[in-house]
Amino acid sequence: MKILVLGSGAREHAIITALLSEPGQHDIVAAPGNAGIALVVPVVGIDAEDPDAVVEFAQDGDIDLVVVGPEAPLVAGVADALRSRGIPVFGPSREAAALEGSKTFAKHIMAEAGVPTGRAELAGTVAAAERILDEFGAPYVVKADGLAAGKGVLVTESRDAALEHARHWLGHGEVLIEEFLDGEEVSLFLLSDGHTVRPLSPAQDYKRLADGDAGPNTGGMGAYSPLPWLDERFGSEDAFVDEVIDTIALPTIRQLAAEEKPFIGLLYCGLILTRDGIRVIEFNARFGDPETQVVLPRLETPLSDLLFAAASGTLVDQPRPSFSSDVAVTVVVASENYPGTPVTGRVLTGLSEAESLAGTHIAHAATAVKGGDFVATGGRVLSVVSTASDFAEARRRVYEAVDLIGLEGSQHRTDIAAKVTTA
Repeated sequence: MKILVLGSGAREHAIITALLSEPGQHDIVAAPGNAGIALVVPVVGIDAEDPDAVVEFAQDGDIDLVVVGPEAPLVAGVADALRSRGIPVFGPSREAAALEGSKTFAKHIMAEAGVPTGRAELAGTVAAAERILDEFGAPYVVKADGLAAGKGVLVTESRDAALEHARHWLGHGEVLIEEFLDGEEVSLFLLSDGHTVRPLSPAQDYKRLADGDAGPNTGGMGAYSPLPWLDERFGSEDAFVDEVIDTIALPTIRQLAAEEKPFIGLLYCGLILTRDGIRVIEFNARFGDPETQVVLPRLETPLSDLLFAAASGTLVDQPRPSFSSDVAVTVVVASENYPGTPVTGRVLTGLSEAESLAGTHIAHAATAVKGGDFVATGGRVLSVVSTASDFAEARRRVYEAVDLIGLEGSQHRTDIAAKVTTA
């Protein structure tokens, strides 16, 4: 199968790694990719957010399947353009991708579908934001209504900080203020062909920059999968997943279909387990990063079969995906000053030594090659991933690998998956 993967991050590297691990041979190309991806598949310099450029490349290359990694091409309508030419694509239309691109639209869909979530109200002015913040009370949750590259959400005890965040994002549009929901967070990915869903394995990510969930919000500093503590509350992981499918995923997919916006692609459910039950924090319209890096290494069902079935409307013929009993942990290595303006251009060392460790590989996120060396080109630079039969060994491996990597001023958390380690 000829597959085009759009994107340039660790998520796309993880997708490509999973596809390359399958028994069948695939002809894979990435656009635009990164230096790590370029080590394993060809990369091309087309603009992944340009529908015409993507369609032209897919047609000229006889591409069998296009996989859209990040959200920006979806909101730009790349999937719409491909579908209109009859090219199978894993990724929702621009209208369906508004489930991520517009927090207000997501709340509308959830309200119509009866999906459990927190109270929320839209603010278009600073005065409205002040009124809603006072009504909901602390802790305050303020979200940019549109795409914000993981930086549009603030959860804080400080009214002044919440109001300042609202004031900033009001300069770009409206903001959504929500009630604070307390509990354990879970990320669950579900593939959809517009009618049927198939779940992947749950994961948990770490959004805050520093150990103990301190510091600013980021795009994610690490993750682990599976979540053994789900067994204690729900009896089994499958029971938890079934509840999410019945009360959240299928009602959402059916509501979108009823509004003639069929969702074909990856429904990311950001969930929180409150005392009153499972609630939706947010939806995304694509694989999450860094959770993809720990979910896909455990997947035993061929990923290409699942992606193509979703893209071609035949997901109902696919059995529930199966996963290894192994566990996976990923730790993100970030540049100095991330999530502010990161210091870039610094040389990376020790990558080969880190990848030589058992059960360990690296997903590149923001790297390039300059003068024969890998250099950091952005904030989140690498995802170091380790698998093992238990979390103690997976954590030992991943942190041994991280310690082998050199990047001046780099940052990483040291407590990823610590709470599930029994050593």
